[in-house]
Amino acid sequence: MSSTPSAHLFKPLQDGDPVDVGGYRLAAVLGTGGMGKVYLSYTPGGRPLALKVIRPEFSEDPEFRRRFKQEVHAAQRVQGLYTAPVIDFDTDGPQPWLATAYVPGPSLAHAVAQHGGLPVRSVLLLTVGVAEALNVIHGAGVVHRDLKPANVLLASDGPRVIDFGIARAADTTALTGTGVSVGTPTFMAPEQASAGTVTPATDVFALGQIAAFAAIGAPAYGEGSSHAVLYRIVHEDPDLSRLPEELLPLVTRCLSRAPAGRPSLTEIIGMCHDLSPDALRQGEDWLPQTVAGSITERLRLPEPARTPPPQAPVAPTPTQVSPPNPAPGPVDPYAPTGIATPSTPPPGAPGAPGPVPPPGRPGHPAPGHHTPPPGYPAHPTPAPGPRTPPPVTHGPYGPPVRRKPKRTGLIVAASVVGTLVVLGVIGSLLSDGGGKDEKSGAGTPTSSSSGGSGSEGGAGEGQGRTDPQPVSYKGIDLTDGYQLMLADSPPRPVESEDAAYGGGDLYFSVVNFLDEASIGTDNGKLVLLNNAQKGSLKTCRTETRYTEKIDLQQLTTGSEICVLSKAGHVAVATYRGKSGESDPGSYVTLDLQIWRNAEEGKGD
Repeated sequence: MSSTPSAHLFKPLQDGDPVDVGGYRLAAVLGTGGMGKVYLSYTPGGRPLALKVIRPEFSEDPEFRRRFKQEVHAAQRVQGLYTAPVIDFDTDGPQPWLATAYVPGPSLAHAVAQHGGLPVRSVLLLTVGVAEALNVIHGAGVVHRDLKPANVLLASDGPRVIDFGIARAADTTALTGTGVSVGTPTFMAPEQASAGTVTPATDVFALGQIAAFAAIGAPAYGEGSSHAVLYRIVHEDPDLSRLPEELLPLVTRCLSRAPAGRPSLTEIIGMCHDLSPDALRQGEDWLPQTVAGSITERLRLPEPARTPPPQAPVAPTPTQVSPPNPAPGPVDPYAPTGIATPSTPPPGAPGAPGPVPPPGRPGHPAPGHHTPPPGYPAHPTPAPGPRTPPPVTHGPYGPPVRRKPKRTGLIVAASVVGTLVVLGVIGSLLSDGGGKDEKSGAGTPTSSSSGGSGSEGGAGEGQGRTDPQPVSYKGIDLTDGYQLMLADSPPRPVESEDAAYGGGDLYFSVVNFLDEASIGTDNGKLVLLNNAQKGSLKTCRTETRYTEKIDLQQLTTGSEICVLSKAGHVAVATYRGKSGESDPGSYVTLDLQIWRNAEEGKGD
């Protein structure tokens, strides 16, 4: 069998693909999704990585960046046998990225598309592994919310769940409403499809769908347009006519339309063991041979691109000025054979270029998390040696090492003196002009002279900034213990206990529904408007009677509340009433009018 990497699995880098991300040399393209592109790379110790680079459209959205940072930090806490751990990341750079362990195996979606449904034993082992992965994910305070066959990889020793929680960051951006597709609705739960509510039980529903998909070879709710599939999920029963009979009780319970009717993950694992005539043990025989063969194919990895060894330095002439370090020239990012050329010594041979540490200022690490889990080596530290500057090279794991320019102190001193002189001149001119304008009335223009009248809809607060157009949402039921974010479109109530979600812009809390129920915020300020005030962007900007919690007893039908989030979003929440005594849950109903990014954000 050939050792050459499979061309259809590892695509060569194209024009526009980076050669280096965060100090990791890229070797090939693994795939492209709604949120970004995934590349193959390696740690300095040679362990393969799957490195996802977020699309520029998402990178430019500040709300996405904030959420992505939250989700990555939450994903770091997930360390299970059936998950791909987070190895490194950078959420603050020009284009955020996330690196996880590379899993040499096809996705469940790819395996079923190529080979059809799996045998019952494989489906049970798949279900047990994914359930165990979800146990770890939920234990870290994360809900996957996008569990589907494409996010379940089939490794030789069991399944691996990937991309847990990351989809939430994309849900908050306006891009999801403008044609940018992040996922498919085929595996959503009814409550997620209808109201956007996401809980651990939502992942259990998706697990039931995955088990059915693996056994049948097709989605349980059929295929077609998004609207048609979502309607069937919310209103109709799944088609399980082709499901093996022994799997029917397990899948039927997981696909219960009511979240409370679904089994716990511990129950699911127990049911799988009860349904199997033999003890369930993950091993190399858990998959059919046809599927296992594609795992071997994914183990033949291409190597990262290499650069030629540095040329021997040439001594400068007495009059020659030492030039700056040259920028790296074009590098072939993907060697077709994956084998080092004769001019490049193999790794470990004398004269072979060693890895260069990831970029960062002296004494400071490069951006991102740099404490890999056990088994993954940290970035190498250069060994002590003579202080003679080394030759400039571009190793396989980092950009060129740049020497600091000389005479830095003289340049800084000259810059400071020049700045002081310029500031003195400007101050003198302003001082002289101020006296004249004060008398003549021709001084600095006031807000009225800029063309703004102070009325709503023009330049915001005289700063030349156009106010955003409001967006309205009617009849949002906010349940006890749930919160929502104004950036979400539409705003979707989510359980407040979900640690990865962060502080809510608006929440509803009940201690005693008659006496101690309140609407509050963990992420901004509230203002309860009086009956004479009209809820508007202008009113919310000018009011200063701030609070963080409003008792329900203070509200009557039609009461309006200004909500000002730290992220800069402003809303008017109109109270429409609370649930009745016969309702199974406690909730309030609100209408929301939201002006997104109406103010400067004030951080988390």
